[in-house]
Amino acid sequence: MKSKTIKIKATLTVLVLLGLFMGCQKDPYDGVKSNEKSIENFTMGEGFTQIGAAVVDRTAGKVKVKVLVEEHTDFSNVRPIIQQSYRASVSPNSGEQVNFLTNDYKFKYQVTAETGETREWEIEVEPFEETITGTYDITDLVVYGGTGPEYGGGAVLSLTSKPWIWSATNGPQVELDNKLTFTLTGVTPTGRTTGDFINDAGADGHYADFTYILDPRTDVNHFYRKLPKGEGTWERDYTTDVLTLIFADGTRVNCSFLGATTENLGNNLTKTIQHNAFAFALNGTDDWDAIYSDYDKFVKKPRRYWIEVKKQN
Repeated sequence: MKSKTIKIKATLTVLVLLGLFMGCQKDPYDGVKSNEKSIENFTMGEGFTQIGAAVVDRTAGKVKVKVLVEEHTDFSNVRPIIQQSYRASVSPNSGEQVNFLTNDYKFKYQVTAETGETREWEIEVEPFEETITGTYDITDLVVYGGTGPEYGGGAVLSLTSKPWIWSATNGPQVELDNKLTFTLTGVTPTGRTTGDFINDAGADGHYADFTYILDPRTDVNHFYRKLPKGEGTWERDYTTDVLTLIFADGTRVNCSFLGATTENLGNNLTKTIQHNAFAFALNGTDDWDAIYSDYDKFVKKPRRYWIEVKKQN
């Protein structure tokens, strides 16, 4: 028992001595002042919908932040939340009201390091407007397809240009009176815009059944039913330029939303979009036995698909 008590006392003595020794050591950073004078993070504060994180360029001393423009957005009354370098100060202060309208959506802050050194930082706000919102008329359905386009097997064709290969009552032509309405509902924490949309069947009340009716009869809705019937939701990622359409059953379809442009498809083939279009990459199968046929272009080897639309005024 004595031996155990002696060991405990010895241990306590060592710990006390170690504590006294460490207490006598000088903090190597004692008296050292920081000269860091950076803005580490910037958010627009209450009342603003920011698209993604601010982009901080430490080399240039600039920060860019993208902000959704809504009816209530007032860029003259902003109270940003600013995170500056450790032990640095910022002027104007974080949370202090500033006006981004006086200098073309730019404002300059001064960051002062603990040493007293200063650096000027420029904050630039990029007003962001979601371009997809609104109501559209469907004007055409176009496919680029065909095996061996380098041998003349490819073509760009409207689905309605070949009426004999579809049903006369519910082929692709019934989609041409459809109306698409996109509304914005919010922005995700990662900066993706989200919303609802309605695919209205139009005056005829019909949605197309994309079934090739010639021999061999083939259901190709998996290629061409890219817009959900009725209601759905959407999500848009501006980083990757991908628009995702989400069906009521959870099915997700990726596409690009294009403005007026001409796409070069190679092999002397192009596609001109007059207004806007939803563009989809398709993954058909080469069929050299069917090359040059409508069956090959529409059924076996469709490559790219455009739903052309025009926005209503």
